[in-house]
Amino acid sequence: MQRYFVRQQANDEQFIIADEDLHHIVKVMRMQIGDQIICVDPEGKHAVCRLAEITDSSVVADVVQWKDEVSELPITITIASGLPKGDKLEWIIQKGTELGANQFLPFAAARSVVKWDEKKAAKKIERWQKIAKEAAEQSHRTAIPEIGSPMNFKELLGKSKDFDYKLAAFEEESRNGEMSVFSSTLKQMKKGESLLLVFGPEGGLADNEIQLLKENGFGLCGLGPRILRTETAPLYTLAAISYHFELLR
Repeated sequence: MQRYFVRQQANDEQFIIADEDLHHIVKVMRMQIGDQIICVDPEGKHAVCRLAEITDSSVVADVVQWKDEVSELPITITIASGLPKGDKLEWIIQKGTELGANQFLPFAAARSVVKWDEKKAAKKIERWQKIAKEAAEQSHRTAIPEIGSPMNFKELLGKSKDFDYKLAAFEEESRNGEMSVFSSTLKQMKKGESLLLVFGPEGGLADNEIQLLKENGFGLCGLGPRILRTETAPLYTLAAISYHFELLR
């Protein structure tokens, strides 16, 4: 059943759907009156709905049954990625959304080859947010991750004060056989707490960045004996978090 994130809460047990989702329902899916969809409101509540009215400006969907399935991780995860080359960040956002991330914070790292173009910023962020929305629909999430505007490293350090726990993946820790920081952090965390995970770009984090992370309360963690690519490491951590908090329960 197709899932849509509706911008307003249900009014009299009805959802009003417009804009891109209206186009998707009518032109892409070619749905008719009586077809069923799932609507998710801004608070994450979701319901099976039946299409009751279709006009040029909106679709009206009647609530058939409210659902109470849980599809969100019990802790909130933010992925901070040093700006990588090509479309790697789009991949991280899409797959990271499917795996349960709540927020993505791109940042300009010392070794980032890509330079952020402010002139193209709005369109870029809009595209990333659309990728997150579509991935959230596909994976039956009840929340769409937020995509932050790319920031510099100092801004990232300031933002890190908002989190309960913060870790940075560092390949040297993996080479040195460090295996406990990531797992021990997960064991300490309780439902509802937040975790910021920082990943460097293709060249990794620079020495001065590592020093600043340590000075700002970050734990440095290895991710096993293999060195992972910048687009693979965030997905590895999200899968491990899901296993720890959901499959082991």
